[in-house]
Amino acid sequence: MARIAFILLCHKDPEGVVAQARRLTASGDYVAIHFDGRANPRDYELIRAALADNASVVFAQRRWKCGWGEWSLVGATLEAVRAAVAAFPRATHFYMLSGDCMPIKSAEYAHGLLDGEDCDYIESFDFFESDWIKTGFKEERLVYRHWFNERTQKWLFYASYDLQKRFGLRRGVPADIQVMIGSQWWCLRRLTVEKVLDFCASRPDVMRFFSTTWIPDETFFQTVVPHVVPRREIRIRTLTYLIFTDYGMPVTFYNDHYDLLMGQNYLFARKISPEAIRLRERLGALWAASGVHFPISNEATGLFRFLTGRGRVGRRFGQRFWEAEGSLGRDNTLLLVVAKKWHVAKRLTAAIRAHTPIPAVDYLFNEPEAHLPDLGGVETTVEKRDRHRRALIRLLFQHFESNRLVLCLDPSALYLIQDLTSDKADTRVLLVDSEFDDDYLRGHIARVGLAGSETAPEVIERLLPMVRADLEHEAERLRDMDFPGFHSIAPWRPVAENTAQLARFLDLPAETALALARTDHLFSD
Repeated sequence: MARIAFILLCHKDPEGVVAQARRLTASGDYVAIHFDGRANPRDYELIRAALADNASVVFAQRRWKCGWGEWSLVGATLEAVRAAVAAFPRATHFYMLSGDCMPIKSAEYAHGLLDGEDCDYIESFDFFESDWIKTGFKEERLVYRHWFNERTQKWLFYASYDLQKRFGLRRGVPADIQVMIGSQWWCLRRLTVEKVLDFCASRPDVMRFFSTTWIPDETFFQTVVPHVVPRREIRIRTLTYLIFTDYGMPVTFYNDHYDLLMGQNYLFARKISPEAIRLRERLGALWAASGVHFPISNEATGLFRFLTGRGRVGRRFGQRFWEAEGSLGRDNTLLLVVAKKWHVAKRLTAAIRAHTPIPAVDYLFNEPEAHLPDLGGVETTVEKRDRHRRALIRLLFQHFESNRLVLCLDPSALYLIQDLTSDKADTRVLLVDSEFDDDYLRGHIARVGLAGSETAPEVIERLLPMVRADLEHEAERLRDMDFPGFHSIAPWRPVAENTAQLARFLDLPAETALALARTDHLFSD
């Protein structure tokens, strides 16, 4: 009978990881865990302690610090695979999972499916001939070297790419390799995995090549497996069900999707909402069930496309995903930097990006350029962002694969600050206090249209005290709201006090918070 070694890559939710490992091993299967080296070390220790007595669980010996689009994700996978191969000699299959995956069939059904046919399940399409990549870089992923993370080191990523392109520093694909592409969620037989590991040991040239490609988790295994296994033994599909929206983001499943998921011809589904407690309970119990009949309909993807398509012509049978505002997620932390002097807030967010792994964007509801990533078009105009505020913030949490996010707001947007702080998410507010000299006030008067180039100087002088009082009142209103997660920094306060406020606001060590507080010219005009 099939015995599965699940390769579990995760970076958060330690309780969920422990529950997943216990659930999967209770069916006689195995789990190899790689917990991201960037993640909270206390979470990792919690997982290790909780699973210490489970002989069917093993941990990767090396913990990679993983980043989206980097080789580190493949390195982490290989590390967990090696640990599983060594620890579980009776494992017949190796199945890639993430912490967001849940079973949508029983273990009995899964074992029967794998016993029924001697084959590997992995998407593997020709990189150059297929249309698997819809937009953005294609051959550039391969022919140029990528040393930097596109999301956290954007300037270095694109500067390196531009220099290589300008000087013609292209490289070729290893001569005997046909590069393939597909989903990173695969299920491989033991012999196939052993051949892949042997290939890794014998072909350092291929390893070097893929280690500097972009998004190699979509190409490495997809290329190597058909290189070492006959094509007739490969089924070009994944056993993990996922749908992508027309904005390129994975669809999240909720409590009312249980019957729909059971009817899909897959063993697991991704992504299950952390808030879908009832769905998680039912799917967890499903894995242990026996004698369950699963009528396969496979209608979910077509139904999703139909309903979202009808929404485009005004005959909607259900809300599009961004129209159901919903919660930002009770496991997420939204960090609001509120500052009237936008340049001061943006110096702080730049420092946060430089000194911490916390993603930080600028005045996304006010300025077209707000240090936003490409989200497939929803971020292209301020009007679009403002129309779907919560959906945009949820997209940013998903895009950055982080449960923390910093964004900037003007203190005049009190209604929005109140709305976000009332969410189930942990929302904190950092007020960046400022002194408003006359020169700043004159510029502010011009920016908001209170006066034009022809306005008499004496009129502007009369406006100065009123505008100053108005700006100071905005800050006072914010303080009077008495938000539970309220913090503030100011140029007239000692560095030690600003450091303590930043450390509490961002949950940072004192030395990192001190580096932020000492940002060059942080408060200067």
